[in-house]
Amino acid sequence: MILAQEYLKRVKKKSFIVLTLLVPLLFAGMFALVIVLSIQNDNQERTIAVYDESEFFITRLEQEGMTHYHFIPEEEYSRIKDNVKQSEFYALLYIPADIHTTNQAHLLSEKQLPIEVIEQISRRLSQVLERDKRDKILAATGVPDLDEQLRATRTSVKVNTLKVSDGGQARESSSEVAFIASYAMGFIIYFFVFMYGSMVMRSVMEEKKNRIVEVIISSVKPIQLMSGKIIGTALVGLTQVAIWVLIGIVFMMAIQTFFTPETSQQMGQSIMESRQMGQMPGGAGESQMANALEKIANLNLPLILFSFIFYFLGGYLMYSSLLGAVGAAVDNDEDSQQMVFPITFPLIVSIMMLFPIARNPEGPVAFWGSIIPFTSPVAMLARIPYGVPLWELLLSMALLVLATLGAIWVAAKIYRTGLLMYGKKVTLLELFKWLRYKN
Repeated sequence: MILAQEYLKRVKKKSFIVLTLLVPLLFAGMFALVIVLSIQNDNQERTIAVYDESEFFITRLEQEGMTHYHFIPEEEYSRIKDNVKQSEFYALLYIPADIHTTNQAHLLSEKQLPIEVIEQISRRLSQVLERDKRDKILAATGVPDLDEQLRATRTSVKVNTLKVSDGGQARESSSEVAFIASYAMGFIIYFFVFMYGSMVMRSVMEEKKNRIVEVIISSVKPIQLMSGKIIGTALVGLTQVAIWVLIGIVFMMAIQTFFTPETSQQMGQSIMESRQMGQMPGGAGESQMANALEKIANLNLPLILFSFIFYFLGGYLMYSSLLGAVGAAVDNDEDSQQMVFPITFPLIVSIMMLFPIARNPEGPVAFWGSIIPFTSPVAMLARIPYGVPLWELLLSMALLVLATLGAIWVAAKIYRTGLLMYGKKVTLLELFKWLRYKN
């Protein structure tokens, strides 16, 4: 009854329905916004005062984008450097006479300059010096058109990755797709475990604060109350995930249907006709989309889905049990924040591991992060798109099950003792004492 009440109370809320439908759109919008913001052009016009002690860049440092360079004499430099803020210039660039040997220049400003501006100026100065060195080499060798010959030898090699199955069949894979899947799955697990675990803690604290729990435990045991809340909230999370998976499947099927061979052939004919009419410059966007879908399909999707459910349930049960115990042990939000941080700290550390794991999924950080139960729900799921040895996966699962059972036992001891305790600020030492109580 508690499980059903906890589940239906949350699922029937309008906020649950709205968030379930909007979260995929919000994530897609967030990534789109990041991409749009990253490609936005810099429209702020800046004028950089330049004092070139070497007199080498005077005719070589040209405008780049919205950044203008204004060369000034030594007298004006001495005046401006003492009060850059009051001058008409955005910043003051000092190029020393020994820049050819030190490769260093100085940018003066009375405010912290954006990294983009610093990188732009550094890149521009480097290009001028590189061009000068290349010209000197060309003049010394006397080889005609050497610059063009060297430029013609530049080669870019694209390495395509193929993943070989046990049967010897090679399928095209993509490290970029694995990286995105790794980061996304780890972040989603962290998000769900933290969100639903906190939901359990808030629910327990609310009932304890309103004294409703005193009426409830007159009919049920505390362990039954805790189990009903935890499992009911877990089913809410799984329902949400199931809906998102269904939406994803429908979306993938729609895209695959759109890019059928017949559709692709018809689209190809339309593209060729458009090219002949001069309406399109040409491109392979459709084939790139089909190639991306093929690479996604080549991931071990059944293992990823099974592992997601397992590690979500394991991580959620472990952390929600401990957070539920915190909710039963404290009376107010201030005390709960102090108790929550030591419990959720490993979960925060696991999120910080995502990028190192994606860069080196076979390294020691990835291995130990995926084995230690408190970080394995995030770390192991981030490794699975790259492929994990079976013994490591089984060991990680076994340790997570043992840690979850231990967390439930600890939480049950604290839950039964602290549920009816009011007006006393509980410390970690006090919680350890409760574990020895025979109740």
